[in-house]
Amino acid sequence: MSISILGIYVADLVFFGKKIPVEGETILGNNFVIGPGGKGSNQAVAAAKAGVKTYFISKIGDDQFGSMARKIYEEAGVDYSKVIISSEHSTGAAGIFVDQQSGKNAINVVAGAAGALTTDDIDQAADVIKNSQVFLTQLEAPKEVVFYALKIAKENNVTTVLNPAPATLIDKEIFPLIDYFTPNETEAGFYVNHKVEDEEDAKKASDKLLQLGIKNIIITLGEKGAFFANDRENFHVPVIDLNNPVVDTTGAGDAFNGGFAVALTENGKQNIKDSIKFASATAGLSTTKIGTANSMPSREEIDKLL
Repeated sequence: MSISILGIYVADLVFFGKKIPVEGETILGNNFVIGPGGKGSNQAVAAAKAGVKTYFISKIGDDQFGSMARKIYEEAGVDYSKVIISSEHSTGAAGIFVDQQSGKNAINVVAGAAGALTTDDIDQAADVIKNSQVFLTQLEAPKEVVFYALKIAKENNVTTVLNPAPATLIDKEIFPLIDYFTPNETEAGFYVNHKVEDEEDAKKASDKLLQLGIKNIIITLGEKGAFFANDRENFHVPVIDLNNPVVDTTGAGDAFNGGFAVALTENGKQNIKDSIKFASATAGLSTTKIGTANSMPSREEIDKLL
């Protein structure tokens, strides 16, 4: 069993303070951390640490931040044989502001080398996509590359998961290629043109999204849990009680998606509620530590919480 994940790696530059500054405002922060990040990369680390063979498909620079990426993959057990090391592009970076009172965050991402991924690069990784049980991707890499990879996965009967982050316009013909669509409440609101703040809003949003041809919708609602819907059923899954306080929500969505891909690989499509619970446990545990990739829990930690 294996998972293939297409996405970007960036170095996370994380600033901690009493609040997130608004436009034109300067504040004095309390702490600063540099660590590995990027949604796809975080998801790959989460999936590998959660116990399934995981291939990451991306492009990084031949620089200090790129070396950081290779180190975290080796430690987490991610297969990065399909990560291209470019001498022409620098590794990307993300500026992350974290509110230490609530754990909430705001992020500005520059994709760097991963933003230069091409369909030819995907052809070089097509073998791992075709042989995976699950293919997971997001919208941080170039859209034409993401959609090209989704088509390869779908043509080979691989279960596809699209985490539409950051939210951006998607061509209508792409939606039928998506088996599982996993926006958070903000991203879901973008696609349906109304706020999504609770279970009732999520149901309305899911009804609209299903009409686009997507087969299954999972809307994550932060501390309010997650909402699942397809054309046969819909239900809410609450968050799992944690033994430790929330200190940093950065990367929680990535932990959810990585954990969900693992559960989907192991359980198939038969027990979706348990798969979402597994994903929620993975996400919840990630919020009890500072950082993104470094905060992803081990399989032992996830199983213990469940």
